[in-house]
Amino acid sequence: MAKKIRLNMEVDMQDLKSKILELRKEQNAVLLAHNYQIPEIQNIADYLGDSLELSKISKDLKENTIVFCGVKFMAETAKILSPKKKVLLPVMEAGCPLADMINVEDLIELKGNHPDAWVVSYVNSSAEIKALSDVCCTSANAINVVRNVPVKKIIFVPDKNLGWWVQKNVPEKEIILWQGYCLVHEQFSIDDLMLVRKFHPTAEVITHPECPHDVLEKSDFVLSTAGMLKRVKDSTSKKFVIGTEEGLIYRLKKENPEKYFYSLGSARTCLNMKKTKLEDVYNALAKGQYVVELNLEIMEKAKLALERMVSYV
Repeated sequence: MAKKIRLNMEVDMQDLKSKILELRKEQNAVLLAHNYQIPEIQNIADYLGDSLELSKISKDLKENTIVFCGVKFMAETAKILSPKKKVLLPVMEAGCPLADMINVEDLIELKGNHPDAWVVSYVNSSAEIKALSDVCCTSANAINVVRNVPVKKIIFVPDKNLGWWVQKNVPEKEIILWQGYCLVHEQFSIDDLMLVRKFHPTAEVITHPECPHDVLEKSDFVLSTAGMLKRVKDSTSKKFVIGTEEGLIYRLKKENPEKYFYSLGSARTCLNMKKTKLEDVYNALAKGQYVVELNLEIMEKAKLALERMVSYV
């Protein structure tokens, strides 16, 4: 049995990376990481992206094992889309408070009150919520998903801010919003935005649709993290104010070294996204921890909603 490596000042970080890559090759494993992960994890990942990108990737992978460096709902999504693969979540405690803001009982009651509505659940939700949904969405394709569902009435859970943004862009639909929110994005304020406009008047202000709606209304662009990466790459602007979790700014700087990036107000950090360290990835591979296991019936129901999600461009 492999011994757990304990990081300290004497451990050679490069040696740890080498051990991870060696284990990855031996086990025919692949490392997926979300854009909000710490730099060390981003740098070692085989694939780096947002929820939609990683969902699509996990569905088509040929490797036997997926090590998902993110939070619990993301690893669950990978397992649902690739049920025959072993999916490992390096830190079991890496959860998502937004996902926890809607539970099965609440959603069943909503469905009972609105039997003619489709349930569109943000991918930031539990497997059980996905199983009760007609279709899932991500911040990248939420507008397109809602626009294309074959009914007029939508129950949108759990993020009220993303739901508000969808309603603004798809006014022909009636959207019933659940009042959940991301603890990180909810902290960005209109005062933050007005201040950066003052100090960086030529900068593009790009925000994530999980931000409060008054911030979204005053932004230059409202985009998912993948959308932000593309916008910055394509833009002729040299300065950008970014309203999302600070981990993305690391990647933006790395991929666009000639451009300048500022956080919208104080840099906001998702503590759950930062829990995964290289040591945890090593232990995931060396000890097979922690295996994501889900009820088969829930997986089958959730898979339909997720497959509908990834079918939208």
